[in-house]
Amino acid sequence: MPLRVIAGDARGVVLVQPPGAATRPTSARLREALFGMLEAAGADLDAVLDLYAGTGALGIEALSRGDGRCTFVEADARAAQAIRTNLDRTGLAARGVVAHAPVGRWRPPSGVAYALVLADPPYDDATAWGAIERTVAGALAPHAMLAVEHAARAPAPAQLAGLPLWRDRRHGDAAVAVYRAPVADDPPVAANEEGPA
Repeated sequence: MPLRVIAGDARGVVLVQPPGAATRPTSARLREALFGMLEAAGADLDAVLDLYAGTGALGIEALSRGDGRCTFVEADARAAQAIRTNLDRTGLAARGVVAHAPVGRWRPPSGVAYALVLADPPYDDATAWGAIERTVAGALAPHAMLAVEHAARAPAPAQLAGLPLWRDRRHGDAAVAVYRAPVADDPPVAANEEGPA
């Protein structure tokens, strides 16, 4: 099934995928659930960082739904090229920057603060949580949110980059952990809760 942008200005545009099995794009169902959670939480889409970007589907979804900018960080050269192609296809190239570098070694430019960090690391990479923390250290806006896709069988840490776990929503074999600063009237976090069917 083709990988498409779900909503916003680029809705319906088919995204290319790099050859090989190294890239595992986030499913449409999971992307829809993730952005539903982010919208409900009032996520700021002005300054987005997409880590382990793969095809760029998560960051492009954020760009399509808002009018901000996104930096895509991807270590694989073929995937980085696919992101550039997808930004061109969606007409969003002017608002996206692709950094061909490994997460954990890449550092944001001085003075940049991201409001939303999206990450889809390989499920079997036990070092990914630490790499995400190293990359975003000192580069988060006060109201920042982090959303990390992970294997449902592996629990997400209770904190990431100084932010507490807000939601850990399961969708089949995958789950999305969302971190943000506590807000008044927040219900208690439910670990690995099932998402809507």
